[in-house]
Amino acid sequence: MINLKLKTIASLINKSDHVIDVACDHAYLAIYLKKNKLCQSVIASDISAQALNGAEKNIKEANLDIPTFLSDGFTNIPDKSLDTAIIAGVGTYTILDIVKSAPNNIKKFIISSNNNYAYLREKMANLGFYCDKEIVIKEHNKFYPIMVFIKSNKKDNKFKLKYGKSNNPEYFNYLIQKEKDIINKLDKISISKIKHYMEIHNLKKCLKGKKQDY
Repeated sequence: MINLKLKTIASLINKSDHVIDVACDHAYLAIYLKKNKLCQSVIASDISAQALNGAEKNIKEANLDIPTFLSDGFTNIPDKSLDTAIIAGVGTYTILDIVKSAPNNIKKFIISSNNNYAYLREKMANLGFYCDKEIVIKEHNKFYPIMVFIKSNKKDNKFKLKYGKSNNPEYFNYLIQKEKDIINKLDKISISKIKHYMEIHNLKKCLKGKKQDY
């Protein structure tokens, strides 16, 4: 019922956390957290009434007490004791809209976006959140970067914002191959082609664990 991505997200939760799973879908993650006592408390929300109905059914079948809320982001969330938000399975622009609407009591976001990872890191930094940890997992032949952002004045340099902090070599080799594929489609040397060569150079440095040199 719970996949590798959700298990990885769960591993980033502390037992003292008061959690909201935003865009909870089937509520599998909230159920897993509650059943295994991995956090202090958890609630689940979704903008879709249909999704939330399914979540409530799954919670009932699991014989658990998990509050649910029909809500666009944090719009209808009354609980001020929450300090940790999970946002997974949606795109970066939607995630950023949710983060911008979050109350000040949310001190940590655990995020798994579907796209635009560099843009997400940059904008989260602009909102005052530092990427404390990043894990990249592979499931069903697709890579999923999972990021932990905490409210902090700490800043990363432009390379860490662009490429992230994962030490997954398979992921970086995948990114390098993508750049090579693009280069092979370009007919002649151009500014665009040089940029892709530079991407490969930087990604290889990441692969060698030399991000501290940037």
